[in-house]
Amino acid sequence: MKICVIGVGVIGSAIVKSLLRGMSGIKIIATRRNVDELKELEKLGVIITCDNKKAASEADVVMLCVKPMDVKGVLEEVKKQIEGKLVVSVAAAVPLKFLKEITPKTRFVRAMPNIAVLVNEAFIAYCSGPDVTSTDKKIVGEIFSKMGKYIKVHEKYMNSITGLSGSGPAYLLVIIEALINAGLKVGLPKDLAFLSSAQTVIGTGKLLLETKKRLSELKDMVVTPGGTTIEGIYELESGGIRIAIMRTVEAATKKSEKITNDIISAARKT
Repeated sequence: MKICVIGVGVIGSAIVKSLLRGMSGIKIIATRRNVDELKELEKLGVIITCDNKKAASEADVVMLCVKPMDVKGVLEEVKKQIEGKLVVSVAAAVPLKFLKEITPKTRFVRAMPNIAVLVNEAFIAYCSGPDVTSTDKKIVGEIFSKMGKYIKVHEKYMNSITGLSGSGPAYLLVIIEALINAGLKVGLPKDLAFLSSAQTVIGTGKLLLETKKRLSELKDMVVTPGGTTIEGIYELESGGIRIAIMRTVEAATKKSEKITNDIISAARKT
């Protein structure tokens, strides 16, 4: 199987690397305007080019990783080459209906991974058009399984997913950075503060997923009367962290919705 990844930037490069690690017997074609930026991938056996048409024509499956406002132009460019093919779009906020209107003879899947694709631990939510075949679904499952955990959702949730898990690694990195700085403040060496902070986040996520216990149950396992944890939580709650995080996700979701509306409005004007 040949997979073409159009618009290989940060997320596209991460996808390519995850597929190379996880899938055997595939060929990957990566495109970007400046192919010099893809030399690292070429060394890994990836075919690199700036010719989207040629890449799409040779591919069995196309992955679209361009910026939302560039989607229309790229799809119009490769319209003939992707007819009758499966295209997986990871362009944030771009709805299936918009994609289908540009190239009606193409079968589309819309997905939202996050940067954890780099280590095969992404969360990927996706939705698909009604014409996506059972074979397509198997291919999509195989591709996504190499990137991390995936789930099919109703398209109405995609902008919210973008605001939560799509942008989520950035939020968590801010929290981890704060934990590291806190470790420094209480006297820990930098490397120890870094390792203890990052591993605590990893372990907590795994604990939650694998034990399937309620958040409150797990928290109660750590909090003891008059102990250190409750003292810390008191300060955390007084800082309004819950509301801050909720507002963060809400703001990112609204921005995703705005991008969707802007894309549709711009298309109607042209």
